[in-house]
Amino acid sequence: MATPDLASTQTLEPKTKLSGKILKTTLAGALVDVGQTIPGVIHISQLSKDSINKVEDVVKEGQTVDVWVRRVKKDRIELTMIQPLALEWKEIEPEMVVKGKVVRLETYGAFVDIGAERPGMVHVSELAHGYVKTPGEVVKEGDEVEAKVLEVNRKKKQIKLSIKALEPEVEEFKPAKKENRKGNKHGSKREATEEQGQEETREPEMTAMQIAWQEALNKANADKAFKVKRKSGLSQEQEEILNRTLEKRLPTGG
Repeated sequence: MATPDLASTQTLEPKTKLSGKILKTTLAGALVDVGQTIPGVIHISQLSKDSINKVEDVVKEGQTVDVWVRRVKKDRIELTMIQPLALEWKEIEPEMVVKGKVVRLETYGAFVDIGAERPGMVHVSELAHGYVKTPGEVVKEGDEVEAKVLEVNRKKKQIKLSIKALEPEVEEFKPAKKENRKGNKHGSKREATEEQGQEETREPEMTAMQIAWQEALNKANADKAFKVKRKSGLSQEQEEILNRTLEKRLPTGG
């Protein structure tokens, strides 16, 4: 007996799963009651994936079976007992997002069963952002994953997938540039140059002997200048007094 919550015949879509009872078997197949106004029919080729000789080897009258809709016609509903693929080749398009299970790992990538005739392949470079040495670093067999279809080759029956295409790319951390106190990116360089220039123009420190000699030289020069300055405005008597005073202050060579 068919399940009570089935849609009407007009709304049945291909791959819709139904439950029904075998009413009759023939050489060509079986007649099934799926609760619709028109009967369901299973061809012998749709009873099993394996080759069979007799319909009775698979089903018998009165048996309840699970079936899927292949197509709906005016006088019958064509059914199959072979579970259809979730994705037919004509349904797979680039950019579509699919879900599946990792079924095999190779050195070059991972194979994912997405319900198609063949598993899709995720190349090692499409597993994650950044460098991945082996697929086992990212996934393992049995993992449920989500991927984007990159390419479909129906002739070669190849499906290329990408997991990293659905993941946000992590930006590489870059430390902020240090700013100088004046906010000028050239400030630090200029300040270093100025400090270097100041160091170069700074006079070297003198030793104690050099300092004493310099003081004596400065003192002699000052006395000489003072003598010249006073010479024109002094009387003969004042000049003699000044000379005697200077001779007492300056050391003589004798």
